[in-house]
Amino acid sequence: MPMHFPETMLVAQADRRACRDLLRTGSKTFFAASHLLPRRVREPAIALYAFCRLADDAVDLHDGRLATLARLRDRLDRAYRGQPLPLAADRAFADTVAHHAIPRALPEALLEGLEWDAREKRYETLSDLHAYAARVAGSVGAMMAVIMGVGNHDAIARACDLGAAMQLTNIARDVGEDARNGRIYLPLSWLREVGIDPGVWLAAPHFSPAIGRLVQRLLSEADALYRASEAGIAQLPLTCRPGIRAARLLYAEIGAAIGRLGYDSATQRAFVPKRRKAELMLKALVSPSHVGDRPPALAEARFLIDAIETTSLRATTPRANMGEQVVWVMELFDRIERRRQVQGL
Repeated sequence: MPMHFPETMLVAQADRRACRDLLRTGSKTFFAASHLLPRRVREPAIALYAFCRLADDAVDLHDGRLATLARLRDRLDRAYRGQPLPLAADRAFADTVAHHAIPRALPEALLEGLEWDAREKRYETLSDLHAYAARVAGSVGAMMAVIMGVGNHDAIARACDLGAAMQLTNIARDVGEDARNGRIYLPLSWLREVGIDPGVWLAAPHFSPAIGRLVQRLLSEADALYRASEAGIAQLPLTCRPGIRAARLLYAEIGAAIGRLGYDSATQRAFVPKRRKAELMLKALVSPSHVGDRPPALAEARFLIDAIETTSLRATTPRANMGEQVVWVMELFDRIERRRQVQGL
């Protein structure tokens, strides 16, 4: 049956200010890029970020992480019922998901990724890491696509690529910090390939040329996704492109900064100087002459794309009788089968 979303609620300006303040202090990179978004996108994007950031912080900063996740799922449920907790971020988030009909599967994917963090899950292969990145960041990219009114398969795939690329960059930047907190996100098979025992290294994290090569390898994967994302940015509304391109350029520059440190993110933390950020913000105003290739969607992110496409199809399907519901199901399976044929599955 089609999903039901409550009517848009009135959100106080104080709630919006609280979300902006959280963004200003919590993510200087995204805050800078948000200035280039039109207000109709910027405000819900900030509300989205505020809820996701508070969810991430709640899992990271509190003991009893699984209990914290249960509370987060309750908050999500309240938001989708139109009865959010009396918190600025929750009210603004509830308004955003209602107004833009964001499929619930998207924020639920984010919470699943945070649960993997709470359980200190490790990732054997790059595909396993992509599955994590799709949940904690690709889901956010997909939600941003919905907010901007983009619904075609390729554009959503590229939004997931951009989110995943940003997450891989974050992982590359935080190798040392994560290790000192008992976490490791580099694929375990990669570590063993260069002769590093993951458990031994985690007990005494340090930089070595081998670790540097793995950080470089991870950033190369991120760069491929950044390049793919350009094709999606080119499909956004004109007024949205500079802001999203700015986010893409600013995050990719973090990877470049890591490279300038010799890929040592085990003992150092890379940052992008303000002057360089300003240069990239200006660059974001100019569309590139070449928007890159359109590789297949990340297999690990397809469930996010399906959630949006299925919700979109349901929203346009009449509910008059059982015959029409059967037609809807047939159309859905036909769409899935055509996609499998194109992807060679």
